[in-house]
Amino acid sequence: MMAVVKILLIEDDDETANHVARGLRAAGHAVERAADGETGLAMAQTRAHDLAIVDRMLPKLDGLALVKRLRADGWPTPVLFLTTRSGISDRIAGLEGGGDDYLAKPFSMEELLARANALGRRLERQGAGVKTRLLIGELEVDLIDHSVRRAGQRIDLQPQEFRILEYLARHAGQIVTKKMLLENVWQLYFEPGTNIVETHMSRLRTKLDKPFAEPMIRTLRGSGYMLHVSL
Repeated sequence: MMAVVKILLIEDDDETANHVARGLRAAGHAVERAADGETGLAMAQTRAHDLAIVDRMLPKLDGLALVKRLRADGWPTPVLFLTTRSGISDRIAGLEGGGDDYLAKPFSMEELLARANALGRRLERQGAGVKTRLLIGELEVDLIDHSVRRAGQRIDLQPQEFRILEYLARHAGQIVTKKMLLENVWQLYFEPGTNIVETHMSRLRTKLDKPFAEPMIRTLRGSGYMLHVSL
């Protein structure tokens, strides 16, 4: 059964909000709506939801700032951004700011439901009890509360840094290419023309490896990266 049941819709346009809410409810989901960023922030902080659908352009507090503030407080709920901005830089900004997916307006209800279902399946896998932690040597990655510890020491990561580490941890000892990271962490299926991977990898290394004697993230020139564990 789909894990996404309670959805927080933060959208200021009444026509769009009503259309989306009707479609989601027809698919069996419960929907709460906020018409501005400040109200949406308060609802996200005080009520439990399985998914948030957030418009980028909101009155009082824009969607990107809203999600960044929630992520800084450790808020784990998946976020699907809705926006009239379809440029690559806007999409990257949304994903880096804590979004999990990005849908440009105008969109079909079928596509929105498909993306919501995909995020719900991700949540379902995390809550299924099959694997809630990844243990690689002295590294522990908790998939439920998005916490990371190395040798018992907590390491605070931004959402995108956590996603990179999770992907590396799931492929520990294997080569992970830049293309694999772009597709599986950023959902970008083309070369964006920026050093987005290198920049985030550098930040992750600083937090994960710098305080310790032996680095875990290895760069394989011309190939990619590997999460390495000494035997």
